[in-house]
Amino acid sequence: MDERLSKPITYLKGVGPKRSELYNKLGIETVYDLLYHFPRRYIDFTEDVPIAKAPADEPSVIRAEVVKKLPEARIRGGMSIFKAVLTDGESDITLIMYNNRYGFEKLAVGSWYALYGKVTGTLVRKEISSPLILDLSAGETVEPVYALTEGLTQYALRQSVRNALLTLGDFIYEPLPKWVMGKYKLCSLEYALENIHFPKDMHTCSIAKQRLVFDELLTLSLGMRLLKKKSREQSGCVMKKTDISQFEKSLPFELTGAQRRAISEVTEDMCREYPMNRLVQGDVGSGKTAVAAGAAFFACKNGFQTAMMAPTEILAAQHFETLGKFLEPLGVKCALLTGSLTPKKKAALKEQIAAGEFDVIVGTHALVQESTHFKRLGLVITDEQHRFGVKQRAALSGKGDNPHRLVMSATPIPRTLALMIYGDLDLSVLDELPKGRQKIETYAVTGKLRDRAFSFVKKQLDEGRQAYFVCPMIDESDPAMMKTELASVKKYAKELSEGAFANHSIGLLHGKLAPDKKEKVMRDFKNKKTDILVSTTVVEVGVDVPNATVMVIEDADRFGLSQLHQLRGRVGRGQYSSYCILISNNKNEDSRKRLKILSKTSDGFVISEEDLKLRGPGDFFGSKQHGLPKLRIADMSEDINTLKAAQSCCMDILDKDPELKLPENKWLREIVGMLFEKGEE
Repeated sequence: MDERLSKPITYLKGVGPKRSELYNKLGIETVYDLLYHFPRRYIDFTEDVPIAKAPADEPSVIRAEVVKKLPEARIRGGMSIFKAVLTDGESDITLIMYNNRYGFEKLAVGSWYALYGKVTGTLVRKEISSPLILDLSAGETVEPVYALTEGLTQYALRQSVRNALLTLGDFIYEPLPKWVMGKYKLCSLEYALENIHFPKDMHTCSIAKQRLVFDELLTLSLGMRLLKKKSREQSGCVMKKTDISQFEKSLPFELTGAQRRAISEVTEDMCREYPMNRLVQGDVGSGKTAVAAGAAFFACKNGFQTAMMAPTEILAAQHFETLGKFLEPLGVKCALLTGSLTPKKKAALKEQIAAGEFDVIVGTHALVQESTHFKRLGLVITDEQHRFGVKQRAALSGKGDNPHRLVMSATPIPRTLALMIYGDLDLSVLDELPKGRQKIETYAVTGKLRDRAFSFVKKQLDEGRQAYFVCPMIDESDPAMMKTELASVKKYAKELSEGAFANHSIGLLHGKLAPDKKEKVMRDFKNKKTDILVSTTVVEVGVDVPNATVMVIEDADRFGLSQLHQLRGRVGRGQYSSYCILISNNKNEDSRKRLKILSKTSDGFVISEEDLKLRGPGDFFGSKQHGLPKLRIADMSEDINTLKAAQSCCMDILDKDPELKLPENKWLREIVGMLFEKGEE
């Protein structure tokens, strides 16, 4: 990279050691980092409203002329207050500024300004305090707003960005080959960086953004593809084609066509000389465990052990039970290794695993501990891969000689996105549900029908069934929010136990419980010691409670569609008819539309596509994917068309230049390297 871009931030005028520390907190260390610290939103000063129509509870833009400036006033604590009266020709408004003599002196009587802020006061007396002020004679109409840290102002950051652009002078590196820019109608990078930070209007801003989003998704696609090639070193676990038809014959049910196809793709991969790296993605209840069992049986017939890692003990125990049912009758020995075993039992079991006495070992992170050794590990299976960090998965793979890797996920993701998120994996999709799987009747209702919904739940409980009640997620990024939401979940459980469900036992599950407490609450529910489980979204992954037939979700509009679908999949796992009741008082048309989609379809892939269309910006998965570089400007839910174009371009580039060694791809190779270095950290 050109040295002007890689220079430390202190190289810029006005950035001394103190300010550079503030920039470092934002992850900005070099001139390049600063130029790629994009505004998170913009204030468009052309979208103004008359003073009389300014909404009371949200910021808006008004245009007004300064009529008169009042003398400075002093209040307690030595603070100065400056006031001016402005008019838009129809209504007047009082502008109030605190301790801002410089800003106040710049205002000229008779001049027009655009002001952005909250308008308060009464119908007769309107006020606006400390707004953002734009001098309309300057010709600028758009103001960028950046993410900041305490001690850093928007003005200071904008000045630094301006200086960073000036230091580049005539030079600007252009990472994209000319043919790519032509084919995809993209502006130059120089234009993009200038207009993402200082757009003349929202149109130039969108041209700049399109180019930068394309760059980011292209480098991510290239990185994922190159990573996939890199992982294809020789495997020490090459297997031979073996007949496993007895596995299918011994199952107590018939495999679906999708399951057969997935097992065949997996076993073919395991016969190749480089390690399999495959994702089996299927809807809730699509039968992923049977695919895992088929793969483990194939590995066992080839003389290899299989390790399967689950995110919680209760889930590990469930997989152990299921795999044991499928495999033990065929002579495959299964073991369960979890942290809660006594030290003596654990040590004995680890000895047996190291001696090769077990073929399939199911467990939690206890599998990756240094003291766990395998005799001949050939297959590693992880369930719900995004719940494990990259290091945990790598540690498990490191227990063997480049073993094959199978990843299972119940989060249906549109295929384009799956290729991006799991770009280093091959993909098998289970798009059929096994026979006999219960359809879950889903109803979206308002709070007015809550009593009726509760009566329905009571009826189910009286028949001996169990129910889930889910409250909105706890926002872990905001401690204050977390505290209030935790209190509301506890309060909700208390209200149920003292009111409508006073005669039933209730368990409470939330993310702040210690792991062993969580396990106990879930186990009590599974063993029918409690009738109702009140929970936050921590209940969404994996545990089978065949006797639970109703899922009630409060404030359902606060969840993503895919997440609601995941939660709904907790019921309908036994022989009884099952129901999901979505309660929401949100009258917003989009919210109603989203909840209606759930009432109409139970196909997770259809739902995930709709979710992607309907959700605004934000993380599609509800939680960050581990090990994926952080996106600076692209949004997986908004930029799906650009993502498709970038993936197509990626394939074109790699077809011509598989290792990005041509001079025209020099910059791309460097940026891809940087992107994944940051991601690893």
